Amino acid sequence: METNSVVAGNVRRFRRERELSLGELAKRAGLSKQTLSKIEAGEGNPTVSTLEMICQGLGVRLGAVLATYGSNVRLMRAADLSGQDHPLGTEFSLDRVYGTGYVETGIYQVTPGQITQIAPHSRGTLHQVYVISGHLRISGEIESVDVSTGDYFRFPGDITHHYEALGQPATVHLTTTAPQVAQFKPLH
Repeated sequence: METNSVVAGNVRRFRRERELSLGELAKRAGLSKQTLSKIEAGEGNPTVSTLEMICQGLGVRLGAVLATYGSNVRLMRAADLSGQDHPLGTEFSLDRVYGTGYVETGIYQVTPGQITQIAPHSRGTLHQVYVISGHLRISGEIESVDVSTGDYFRFPGDITHHYEALGQPATVHLTTTAPQVAQFKPLH
């Protein structure tokens, strides 16, 4: 089942990020190690109550283990965008990303004639680029993609990546989202 694999991956990821063994998390959650092992393997069918106990042991909210996380790539060309009526006028919805964390957004003018390398951000970071004007090449640890006025591109920000304006300056709207996880040292 799809939900079981999402829960399994998230529980395992959060446990590892906190440097907890299966036994340590099982103890914190008040579950058997075998039950937790089955859940992490995607074989268990946990109740909401069991998931809440695991979340308490991990120090995360229930939604964190149910949400799909990852470094998804999405390219939307201007020709594929369609407007919808909105109280403000016309809405062009680019993307919706759910979860906990922070969101940073800004308008950037990218200078032509230079390739700007950006170091990886924290794990799970995503960049969403909407090209307001000009042409831009985004490359690095992803396949090189050329985007132009009106294009939208989402890609992982937790890898090395490069921006290069092609021809003239490119103006882009860049949104960066990064999940924030409560950090604590494991109890010994």
